Amino acid sequence: MAEVITVSKVEDGTRLLRWFLRHFPSMPQREFYKLCRGGQIRVNSKRVRGQEILAAGDAVRVPPTIAGYTKEVKKTESGGNFSLADLEELRKCIIHNDSDIVVFNKPAGLAVQGGTGIRKSIDKMAAALFPYDKISLVHRLDKETSGILVVAKNQKAAQVLADEFQSRVAHKEYIALLNGDVNPKSGVIDNYMIKGQVFDTAARVNNGSGQRPQRAVTEYKVLGAAAGCVSWVMFSPKTGRTHQLRLHSAYSLNAPIVGDDLYGRSKSLDGVLRSVLETNNLFLFAYRLTLRHPSTGKMMTFRAQVPDFMQPVMKFLEFKLP
Repeated sequence: MAEVITVSKVEDGTRLLRWFLRHFPSMPQREFYKLCRGGQIRVNSKRVRGQEILAAGDAVRVPPTIAGYTKEVKKTESGGNFSLADLEELRKCIIHNDSDIVVFNKPAGLAVQGGTGIRKSIDKMAAALFPYDKISLVHRLDKETSGILVVAKNQKAAQVLADEFQSRVAHKEYIALLNGDVNPKSGVIDNYMIKGQVFDTAARVNNGSGQRPQRAVTEYKVLGAAAGCVSWVMFSPKTGRTHQLRLHSAYSLNAPIVGDDLYGRSKSLDGVLRSVLETNNLFLFAYRLTLRHPSTGKMMTFRAQVPDFMQPVMKFLEFKLP
């Protein structure tokens, strides 16, 4: 007797052929197409050719003859590092998806790249969401930073996007809440970084390890201020050094990002502000990203929704997005 399987939300947008190969990986493609031609495989009771795009909730008829093929073993359900529920939560963070790229509004606290001791990461989870694409990271966000993250889905797109970020064709804008009064209200920070330290010139770097200091350039503009002790700032980094915006805030502007336990320094705030800003979250948000699409060449701008933990603070301080 035929089995009917309902397409899950995680599988929304998957081609029928890929869906079958994921569920029955040992089934030859020629057998799949033969069953489609014979009307044995159907979607919502309709005949199919095999390249149809499935939507969440679709009913896929699986003929009994497929029962002999190996079914998919879901690592995420058998002791893997993340669950299908985790994948569903990440799927909800997608703000754009096509054959070349997928753009996420990354939540704070989720690592971008997997490694030792990291249970969940964007690269591994995106590979599970898009099992028949070649997922590649082309830029990074700190684990604590939320906002726009674009991921390539094939090697050509990865190379084109990597070149865009390297050549600064891609333009990134971040919003941050800083603990301090920033002056001047706009400008360009241009200095050098190495091992979590900032230096005015490369010649001043005391580097016993032999590593070369890296130039770090950031444009900034103060969008608002409150009580002379917190600043609402837009950053446009021109280079991509590790913790660049966090270091530039803390050491070049003398105003660390609120919630930055690594580079933050205590500054006195009045009782009301202290209660509002006491947080375990980093108030750094990758707000907007403009890039040239790797296939069409069209310039595209993506914006992310402000994370939930920032919204009440913005409302209280009457800060707005640009």
